[in-house]
Amino acid sequence: MNSVKASGKPRLGVNIDHVATLRNARGGLHPDPVDAARVVEKSGADGITAHLREDRRHIRDRDITRLSEEIQLPLNFEMAATREMLEIALEVSPHACCLVPEKREEVTTEGGLDVASQILQLKDYISTLSQAGIRVSLFIDPEALQVKAAAEVKAPVVELHTGAYCEAVFSEGFESTASKREFERLRTSADLAAGLGLECHAGHGLNFDTAKAVAGIVPFVEFNIGHFLIGQSVFDGLPSVVQKMHVALEEGRHIVLAGGGS
Repeated sequence: MNSVKASGKPRLGVNIDHVATLRNARGGLHPDPVDAARVVEKSGADGITAHLREDRRHIRDRDITRLSEEIQLPLNFEMAATREMLEIALEVSPHACCLVPEKREEVTTEGGLDVASQILQLKDYISTLSQAGIRVSLFIDPEALQVKAAAEVKAPVVELHTGAYCEAVFSEGFESTASKREFERLRTSADLAAGLGLECHAGHGLNFDTAKAVAGIVPFVEFNIGHFLIGQSVFDGLPSVVQKMHVALEEGRHIVLAGGGS
């Protein structure tokens, strides 16, 4: 799971947070995010992502424990770099931890982690997780400063925040100046990360069309997508949208490998 296949086939991680959001809106046990993970697993996804927030607004501690015990797919545990979350991660021992910024007032993660301003703290934090056999990724904005800082703190993986690109496409279209500028930021940062020996992932705000476009940036080996897939599953069913997203990613990658894209 830790390297690009020779075919260049990208991996898909499905974030199930919003299944838990729906459960918690009414209370009770339904819909169960672990059941959603089982469906995702059977539908061909490569991993499960779940974010345990400080306020437990969606995923809860028991969800994380059950995901680690009941699901065979690698678990990508999104979390803030706090002492509480470190202790939970060390106890659960997920395949990976993705460190993200977190503010109580935000609806969803609004930006990347400012690694450059937390070099010493993050270096120790990442070292502790890595020594426990947990792969660490940092969710960062596509900026050279942050990519270089990620390498400095010895994070093996970065996940580049694709939200600005997706918002530009949504607002102005693929051919707009803003969309092209944000796409170039992603490509330049992914190339820099790869050149520094970092594995490069992408995530936030992606739908079928934007994911297909971003999959054309070859250094990206994994895409973590949640809100769109869970929302679209209301209309198309979760197995169908997972399979369609795989197709979109593979089509975007195939265009590049065939010499027809960026």
